[in-house]
Amino acid sequence: MAFKQDKQLQEITRKLEQGVKDMLTSENYTEYLKVMSQFHDYSFNNTMLIAMQKPEATLVAGYQAWQKKFERHVKKGEKGIQIIAPAPIREKEEVEKIDPFTNEPALKENGQPETEIITHVIPRFRVTTVFDVSQTDGKPLPEFGIEDLTASVENYEAFMQAITSVSPVPIRYDEIEGESHGYYHLVDKEIVIQSGMSESQTMKTAIHEVSHAKFHDREIMEELGIQKDKLTREVEAESIAYCVCQYFGLDTSAENECGDKETLFPHLSEFGR
Repeated sequence: MAFKQDKQLQEITRKLEQGVKDMLTSENYTEYLKVMSQFHDYSFNNTMLIAMQKPEATLVAGYQAWQKKFERHVKKGEKGIQIIAPAPIREKEEVEKIDPFTNEPALKENGQPETEIITHVIPRFRVTTVFDVSQTDGKPLPEFGIEDLTASVENYEAFMQAITSVSPVPIRYDEIEGESHGYYHLVDKEIVIQSGMSESQTMKTAIHEVSHAKFHDREIMEELGIQKDKLTREVEAESIAYCVCQYFGLDTSAENECGDKETLFPHLSEFGR
């Protein structure tokens, strides 16, 4: 029995490693990175502000940025997300120049002190507005989007009860704006999953979000001094979801549900999950 489980785990690991390799070398991924690199990686404080105002947000940018960088426009009537942006002030000052060798004031030929202009940067901040991709229309962004999983799951209720019991935060179901299947709420410390999805998609999403809650909570990472970018967090969470689903026989590969390797990473574009 143990040998069979070890063999199964090895096969799951092999498929996962191959999927990651194929993804990282794909043309789609290159284009994805090219576009995603234009999105700002927000600070912990701003991430919290975004989560407080629009927890289902996936990708955010300013009004002009959506137009100029991504060829999209903010839909009429959309309410922006308020964050804090740096707005430093630069002030110039004339000071006596110091001789680097003598550490004394440098003198001109007439014996008068030589002066120079230096610039002081004074940190200041201002409130600015950003919008989530769900609040915009226009040119589609590259992503590893796939069709939702549609299969039923044997012993689904028992699986979901087990996932709920190991989750460090409550799990609830609701209508989520946009295309996100679910999210981990950084402020309210809860997981929200899109209601009405298939059993297989619900189970996979729940595992993904529990992985975020356990390993990617911002406060925990701050305390431990751990820093992980958005892509790393998503790859980790989706890898865990893939392995758990495969282990229990929920096939997320091409033959059953939808596109093979891309199924490993359907949520790579989601923000702060």
